[in-house]
Amino acid sequence: MTIDRRSLLGAGAVLTMLPAAARARPGVLVVDTPMAAPRWALLQRRLLAANAAACEAFFAKYVGPGDALQVFERWGANDGPDDAAEAANDWVTLHALGAPDRLLTLAQRFWEGHLKQYSAARTVDVPIARAGMYYREFPVQMDWQHNSEGLTSFNVMGLSAPHDAMLIERTRRYADFYTGRDRSVANYDPRARVIRSVLNGSRGPMLRRATPLDWTGDPFDTRAFHMEHGEQDYAQTLRHYDDYGDVAGDNPLNLQATTLGVNAYALGAGERFRGWALDYLDAWMERARANGDIVPSRIGTDGRVGADWWQGVYGWGFSPLVPQTGVRENRNRVPRSITAFYNGLLLTGDREYIHLWRRQTARINAASRRIDGVMSAPTMYGAQGWYGWKPGPYRTNGFEIWYATQDAGDLAAAGTHPWIDFLHGRNPGFPEAALTADLARVAERVAKRAADSTTRMQRLADWTIDINPASATALIETMTGGLHIARPPWSPTSPPQGGVVLHCRLRYFDADRRRAGVPEDVGALVHALGDGSTEVTLVNTGRSARTVVVQGGSYGEHRIDAVTLAGATRPVGGRDVTLRLEPGCGARLTLAMTRYANRPTLAFPWDR
Repeated sequence: MTIDRRSLLGAGAVLTMLPAAARARPGVLVVDTPMAAPRWALLQRRLLAANAAACEAFFAKYVGPGDALQVFERWGANDGPDDAAEAANDWVTLHALGAPDRLLTLAQRFWEGHLKQYSAARTVDVPIARAGMYYREFPVQMDWQHNSEGLTSFNVMGLSAPHDAMLIERTRRYADFYTGRDRSVANYDPRARVIRSVLNGSRGPMLRRATPLDWTGDPFDTRAFHMEHGEQDYAQTLRHYDDYGDVAGDNPLNLQATTLGVNAYALGAGERFRGWALDYLDAWMERARANGDIVPSRIGTDGRVGADWWQGVYGWGFSPLVPQTGVRENRNRVPRSITAFYNGLLLTGDREYIHLWRRQTARINAASRRIDGVMSAPTMYGAQGWYGWKPGPYRTNGFEIWYATQDAGDLAAAGTHPWIDFLHGRNPGFPEAALTADLARVAERVAKRAADSTTRMQRLADWTIDINPASATALIETMTGGLHIARPPWSPTSPPQGGVVLHCRLRYFDADRRRAGVPEDVGALVHALGDGSTEVTLVNTGRSARTVVVQGGSYGEHRIDAVTLAGATRPVGGRDVTLRLEPGCGARLTLAMTRYANRPTLAFPWDR
């Protein structure tokens, strides 16, 4: 059913006060049934602690005076400021799940330090960054594959610090680089409803043809560094971008800018940010429908879809030459933009934003043909039609489509994943296996850090990304029933994506300490997800009572209609429900829910 996206519920319903035992506060459900601490709960607590300790040690080694990342600063898409910003990915998310406050402090310090570091860093040859790689604390001009990656930490800070005045001010400022409100930056044309170039930022859009130098950054001696993409010298690094000149006009990756609008709105900055994000997203919805339900990859500066809809950097027909091999590589990044359409779903509850992607998948699969006797689906489109054939059906984004719709018909296209099997009762050992694997990942990254003998002048900004020990995937899946869309890919059908808000079924708050995340000693396991229900076990493994608020969704977007506990069902009708967990006690709850019923907010439950 399509919902009127302009008239969706505003603040959401008020929590119905539930009867409780006399020793509890009014409106609090008491859980006083003894439960032996499950191994998954103990593993969750161990993983939160291990992450915090490992990240602290990482900060001590790789973050120096002024909280600057100890790397050789460069401009460029390969190893530029966005990679530096990614060094602390998932630290804020871990805090929002329940990691110590110290981790949030370190993440905030690092963000401030890297802003100063790259505002001071300058190019010599690249024109746009000669006065600083950041201007007004934002990249001067880069594409949104990289801008969004660099905003990975920033875009989730509101989960833990919604009262931070600087965060609110920055989110508004960053968003207004794209809403058209900031007249000093002409990125957005509100009449045509386009971001005017693939390359854009705090100094505006690039409307000329881009050069390899614009993308690569100043010449440097590559021999001193690990080159992630395998280039043997600067000449090869430059040639990597020979085919990246076609940047004028809009591109679906630019839709990632709407995440700034979502967060500005959810932080209370005003309705205009929601209105802009939806206006821009709806323009793309219209263009995709007019293009036969295929999201085009090139839009003219006039807002029109041309016959060359498949062209453009990172488009359906983007297969640049790899200088090291002399072979063309398919780099269609359009599928990454599904996360921006999730923003439309979050802001309105209208599943049409995701149904479009279902229809796109059907269109692509309809073009399948036999290649060497095997039915294969295309992944690319060019002047000669579909190409980039791969065996089997096209399933890219299948996981995200199913997660949003919870439609059984979409489940097959989601691909195989042990978490899906667990949610459907087929893999009971998944939580312990996943948490144990992430503990091992933390230990592996700790060992990698200890063995690293490089100096600052031997490290490019991307060096520390694969040493950052933060491991949040298993916690997000088991505790919140949520997606972790980050790199490395967490699902075989999902492209990695940075700068995405946390999409989850449940989120938790410590009511006594007035902070985000489960209270100390508490574990949470989401057992099952349905379109209108969630099953979760909460347990207190410690010796003191804990009070936990369970919220529907990261932004309170899901309404909890009722809760069934110990065989009794009680109405809720609000964004959250509060439970007091007695020492050593736990319970399995079934929550009846209406998903995407409320407008998103980052306000803590007690501030609403």
